[in-house]
Amino acid sequence: MVDVLDQHHGKRFSIYNGDCVDVLRGIPSDSVHYSIFSPPFASLYTYSASDRDMGNVVDADEFADHFMFLVAELARVMMPGRLVSFHCMNLPSSKARDGFIGIKDFRGQLIRSFERSGFIYHSEVCIWKDPVTAMQRTKALGLLHKTIRKDSCMARQGIADYVVTMRKPGENPEPCPNTHESFPVKMWQQYASPIWTDINPSDTLQRMSARDENDERHICPLQLEVIRRCVRLWTKEGDAVLSPFAGIGSEGHVSVEMGRRFVGIELKPSYYQQATKNLINAEDGVDQGSLFGITNEPPTADGADLQDEIRGAE
Repeated sequence: MVDVLDQHHGKRFSIYNGDCVDVLRGIPSDSVHYSIFSPPFASLYTYSASDRDMGNVVDADEFADHFMFLVAELARVMMPGRLVSFHCMNLPSSKARDGFIGIKDFRGQLIRSFERSGFIYHSEVCIWKDPVTAMQRTKALGLLHKTIRKDSCMARQGIADYVVTMRKPGENPEPCPNTHESFPVKMWQQYASPIWTDINPSDTLQRMSARDENDERHICPLQLEVIRRCVRLWTKEGDAVLSPFAGIGSEGHVSVEMGRRFVGIELKPSYYQQATKNLINAEDGVDQGSLFGITNEPPTADGADLQDEIRGAE
C-alpha cells in the first residue's frame, strides 16, 4: 500500500498528497514519458516541519542523502531514452551558516546524484536573472554597489537559474516527431539557445491563480514559459508528465493545457490543495476551449488509465 494522505483525479491528471518517494514506489517501471520539477534548494528554504520534507535538512550533504532515494525511483519509473528536467540555482553561502561567503555548486551536486543512478547528462539551459532585482530582494553583499567601493574582490555576478536535463539510458520506445509546422526553425533556434534571456520572472501560476489573500505563498514557482518550452520540446500529446514536487501545480497546469497527462506529488497539504484547484481549473479551461476548437484535442488515454499508473494508492 502506498501511504497517501489525500488524492484527486481528473480526466487528465492525478495529484497526490504524500511523500514523493513513497508514492513513486506505486508507479510501474518504465511508464513515465517525462518529468520536470523544482526540487527543494537543500536547506535554503524550510517549507515545513515534516521529517519527510527534503528541504528540512541541516546541510547540502543531508539533502543529497535524501535526494538519492528519489533519483533511484525516477531511474526506475522513467521510460528508456526519456528525460528528467530539474530547475535549480547554485546556492549562496553565508558566514553565519557556512563559515564563508561564496557560492555552493548545488547544480553540480544534483547532476552527480543523477549520474550515480545511471542517468546521462543530456543538456542544460541557463536562465538569465536581473542582478538588480536579486540585490534588492536578497541584499547580498556581492551584489551591492557599495562593495565595489569598499573591496571589489568581494563583488560577484548574480546567480542564474538553470534547467538541467538528464536522460535515462536506452532507446526511446515512443519517439516524439515534429513537423515543420508544429516546430518551425525559428522556434527551434530559440529553444536550442543555451541561454534564455526572454523569460519573464513574473510569468508564474502564482500570479495567474485566483487565490485568497490568506492563501500561503509558494516560495519558488517555476515560470510557465520555461515549463511550456520543455514540455513542447520533449513530449508529445498524450504523454504522461510527472512532478514529484508539484508545489501549487505549475508543471501540471501547463501539461494539462498542452494535451498531456499529469501525475503530481506534493507533501505539504496547503500546496497540494492549491495545486488541486489549479489543475481542476486547467482541465475545465481545456474542456471549455475544446467546444470552440481553440485548444489541443485531449489525449487519447482517459483518467482511468492515468489512475492505474499508481498501484495500491487507494
